[in-house]
Amino acid sequence: MTMDMRVGNSTKLMLKFTFPMLVGNIFQQIYSMVDSIVVGKFVGKNALAAVGSSFALVNFATLVIIGLCMGSSVVISQYLGAEDYRSLKKSISTAFVFILGISIALSVGAFVFSEPLLVLIKTPPEILKNSVDYIRIVFAGLIFISLYNLSSAVLRAIGDSVTPLYFLVVASVVNIVLDIVFVVKFNMGVSGVAFATVISQAIASILSLVYAFSKVPVLKMDSEDMVFCRKLFPTIAKYSLLASIQQSIVAIGIVAVQGLVNTFGANVMAAFTAAVKIDALAYLPVQDFGNAFSTYVAQNVGGGKVERLREGVRSAVKIIIVFCIVASVLIIGLSEHFMKMFVHPSEVEVIELGTQYISIVGLFYTLIGFLFMFYGFFRGAGSLNMSIVLTVISLGTRVLMAYTLSSIPSVGEKGIWWSIPIGWALADIIGFLAYKRGRWERTI
Repeated sequence: MTMDMRVGNSTKLMLKFTFPMLVGNIFQQIYSMVDSIVVGKFVGKNALAAVGSSFALVNFATLVIIGLCMGSSVVISQYLGAEDYRSLKKSISTAFVFILGISIALSVGAFVFSEPLLVLIKTPPEILKNSVDYIRIVFAGLIFISLYNLSSAVLRAIGDSVTPLYFLVVASVVNIVLDIVFVVKFNMGVSGVAFATVISQAIASILSLVYAFSKVPVLKMDSEDMVFCRKLFPTIAKYSLLASIQQSIVAIGIVAVQGLVNTFGANVMAAFTAAVKIDALAYLPVQDFGNAFSTYVAQNVGGGKVERLREGVRSAVKIIIVFCIVASVLIIGLSEHFMKMFVHPSEVEVIELGTQYISIVGLFYTLIGFLFMFYGFFRGAGSLNMSIVLTVISLGTRVLMAYTLSSIPSVGEKGIWWSIPIGWALADIIGFLAYKRGRWERTI
């Protein structure tokens, strides 16, 4: 089911498009949380810390791929808005060849250099082996992450955010079941959750590929469409690489912060791993809304509807404020209960540290909501350089402040927590000024 965002009520369209993405990503976050819960409860806090340390590198590769897919989806949405279906199909084919090639190279490189990279980010010796095992298994299945994200990005680019949800729900259920079977029944430890992740992603990718290119009329291709188009490649590469650079900066920032967290020991590492999972679930609605907003903007850019973009921004601000206030109240109020899902109640220090993180960061979800809005707006409008600038400001400030504040003895790990909203706030100010100056209109 495709959705034309060039006509109709902007608020209703964006919410309708966001909802299936949100539900799907909630399932994705839940099965990611289940990975941590299972190893934390049935293997131990060191295993939880190992998954957390590994996550930074796995997340880096995943975000690179997601960035490539997001960038190419902007081009696809713009061709849909312009009703140029031949170019739309050729751009899809070209994107598949380009992104899969990069994914394979990433997979091989990360598999070979996993141990040196983990040592580089100061992974403690007692959890290094588990971390290496986890990363090598997950990276062996990296191609499935690419295939699923590519097919889902294509479907969302043409306005279908519902179908990817179905496949993600199936994958989530499979992942949860396999987590329990591999870890609890067969005692496979950290390797068990890694295998569960790869198998579930393989199922999701196969289902989404088959559906997208056999059941959706606008995506059915003939031999003329299934080509690597040299004419379209520069545009695909530009949008894909710029969006990927943006995501890579995010991932590098996360790796840098993880390296700092690792210096504080297993308790802080375990608390950070759990709290970040809870945190990500809390602001997931506005993250998905930002991605939906990008599709809204891209389709209207393709249709040349500038005033409708401004209308969309006004609607987006109202939606984000409501989402974030509700998220802050719920997450802060239930933070201790959430932490106890990840570790045994006897791990008092881990629970206190995680609750401390959530209580600080959770107050400022509106800031990350606006930042996702600016990301989506500038990406959809074709001003990807601005999205990168905002990412550099947000993550650069976060890393700088984390290392600076945490070095003060009286502040310690709390400095890492406070660095997050400081980075969001500065990037929001720059994003607002860039929007008001209106330079993005030159790309339309």
